[in-house]
Amino acid sequence: MKELDSQRAIVDLQGRANLSRGYAAVFATVLIWSMPSLFQYYLNRYYDPWAQNFYRYSVACLAIAPLVFYRVRGGGPRIDLHALGICLLPCLPNVIHQITQVMALFYMGPGVYAIFARSSVIFTALLALAFFPEERRIIRQWQFQAGTLLGLIGAFGVIWFQAGWQSGHIALRGLIIAFTATFCWALYGVLVKRPSAQLGSIRSFGLISFITSVLLLPLTCLFGKIGTPLHAGLPANFVLIISAVSCITLAHVLYYVAIREIGVALAQTLQLLCPAGALAFSAWIFGERLTHAQLWSALILLFGAFLAMRTKPIATVESAANI
Repeated sequence: MKELDSQRAIVDLQGRANLSRGYAAVFATVLIWSMPSLFQYYLNRYYDPWAQNFYRYSVACLAIAPLVFYRVRGGGPRIDLHALGICLLPCLPNVIHQITQVMALFYMGPGVYAIFARSSVIFTALLALAFFPEERRIIRQWQFQAGTLLGLIGAFGVIWFQAGWQSGHIALRGLIIAFTATFCWALYGVLVKRPSAQLGSIRSFGLISFITSVLLLPLTCLFGKIGTPLHAGLPANFVLIISAVSCITLAHVLYYVAIREIGVALAQTLQLLCPAGALAFSAWIFGERLTHAQLWSALILLFGAFLAMRTKPIATVESAANI
């Protein structure tokens, strides 16, 4: 009897340790993923969108490489032409997302964009309906229908009530660019399901970061300035490296730990705290402020996203690349 009680106590302690580790990982991820739009907004002063994303993803690729090699040496799925092929498809919308999200920050503050980007939860669900038949039953649930409507209304309101809209300070082009970035992020989240399932999170992200860097290189040579790091200065280059390692590589690893320990649904739901963190940091660092109408719109958007996510866990992995 005492031996059984001891075993139960050990299991209970292990469960609590795993739960604590999961919550620590998810809140660390929330903190880190509150920062990408702020890093990008700052780097826009020194880097064009093409060069900024090429160098950020190149650094992230180098940072994840040791983990990829470690996993490959331990066995498991091989990294071959087939693996490269299934990772190529999600990289295409990822490249578009990376470029357009940085461009969107020329038209709006990092806090506003972080809030608007949460509408990707809605778009991800809609795209999952189209790509995965097993997901289509969720459209009949009232939480999904109400959440989608509220999310879209809130996303529109966050932009529409931006101070200066009527005077032309925020162009319609900025809204289109932000919408494109958000939609492509959702499309990436859907398409990454297959490589993540077949290769595992570390291998798939390592390959995706490599392919994304390769695709961004000719675009940077054609439209950007490949020699930007030589002229940007040490502080800007340091910020770029920190943003790549933390927001792309480290956050991915922590997020997968959180999913394993506390589950997908709770880990995704807690990510809705990211815009609050982004707005707080942006108000402190850049002096960004939201109007009362924008704050109400943001609450409507986040509540709508929460409702849509409560239908059932979406069969995709929402990756970083707010990252």
